[in-house]
Amino acid sequence: MYLQKINLKNKYALVTGAGKGLGRACSIALAEAGATIIALSRTQSDLDKLEKEIKKIKGKVIKINCDVMNYEDLKKSLNKIKIIDILVNNAGAAWGAPFDEFPENGWDKVMDTNVKSIFFLSQKFVNILENSATNEDPSRIINIGSIDGIGIPRADTYSYPASKAAVHHLTRVLANRLANRNINVNAIAPGPFQSNMMASTLKEYGDQIKSSVPRGRIGSPEDIAGTSIFLSSRASAYITGTIIPVDGGSLVARRNMD
Repeated sequence: MYLQKINLKNKYALVTGAGKGLGRACSIALAEAGATIIALSRTQSDLDKLEKEIKKIKGKVIKINCDVMNYEDLKKSLNKIKIIDILVNNAGAAWGAPFDEFPENGWDKVMDTNVKSIFFLSQKFVNILENSATNEDPSRIINIGSIDGIGIPRADTYSYPASKAAVHHLTRVLANRLANRNINVNAIAPGPFQSNMMASTLKEYGDQIKSSVPRGRIGSPEDIAGTSIFLSSRASAYITGTIIPVDGGSLVARRNMD
């Protein structure tokens, strides 16, 4: 009986930034649990690869090639969507530069992609999400935050931790505002994971980062998969406004990397 509560059959999950990294991992996991994936990515080749992977596990995927920051393109692409049960706001950006040189365009790009897009995508789909929801089985918004939005990062990525802290607080605000519309809003705060965004950092500091994680390794797609399925399923119907770190214990035992 309890295993049936994580079955996502007949659910539709829209995932932004679905072609790579954590978005790809979430997409495959939710598809394996039975959901039809509406995959958004600005790179068609990534969508094509994702489609092949999902079809290997007998899953269903609808590909949408667009940029979440191109609102006109996004509007045209998403107007056809009539049903969504789960919205995974994963698309993100980062920018690194020394404090004295950090550019305004780097700040704006990160804040727009990581925070602004979450608010306006949630706003756009709130009625569709509400139509799919019940009190016993609410619709879901899952925002991808970061432990850098909770603790103090070591890298010169000033807009990134600020944006992720904003994502976490926006998650709580929306959870409070949308609860009476039967929409749960939660966030996942990943630690160090294998992803394109982390690739250069892991290449240079991988051993140091690994040694700073109590679990002794970098996160894998499987580590994010279980949390995304849980937050999307009936098993988490009574959870909203929560930020869940998936970080191998990094937050509770950060060690000096110097």
